[in-house]
Amino acid sequence: MRIVLLGPPGAGKGTQAARVCDAHGLVHLSTGDLLRAAVSAGSDLGREARAYMDAGNLVPDSLVLALVRERLNEQDADGGFLLDGFPRNVAQAEALDQDLGAEGIERVVNMQLEDEDIVRRLLARGRKDDTEAVIRNRLKVFRAETAPLIAHYEAKGLLQTVDAEGSMDEVFDRVQGLLANGARASS
Repeated sequence: MRIVLLGPPGAGKGTQAARVCDAHGLVHLSTGDLLRAAVSAGSDLGREARAYMDAGNLVPDSLVLALVRERLNEQDADGGFLLDGFPRNVAQAEALDQDLGAEGIERVVNMQLEDEDIVRRLLARGRKDDTEAVIRNRLKVFRAETAPLIAHYEAKGLLQTVDAEGSMDEVFDRVQGLLANGARASS
């Protein structure tokens, strides 16, 4: 399986991604992890990414795409993967589609959660940078940049939406149900 996991911050993507990967033997590809690993390793891509990150800027699409391409070319990704945090916009999705060719993305799972539930969840984490204003700004950025991916993948017949409210087990059961039923339309 080749899966993209979408959803706003606080929807539980990281938790569900790890569980789905374990259940299906998939490689979990998180762009945040890829960026941190490249920076830590001191690779050419990592040094370039660090310059953007240290300045507080977003790493450009071209650099993120290069990291993803590099990782997808590793042998363990041949058996399937789950992309978490990528693509973030339609341009990245189109570049990914072109890179993957005929063996493109098979499923896109959109984890849907109401804004008030997200704010409540993230405030409960107790992190210093998780203030209500910061959380609401992150949601605004998500809606502007990432939400258009929902329409992009829906038009391709790949989008499946899951209610991300509830316990980790309840949400996992819903995701598993979507993956097991073979449906390729939004639900």
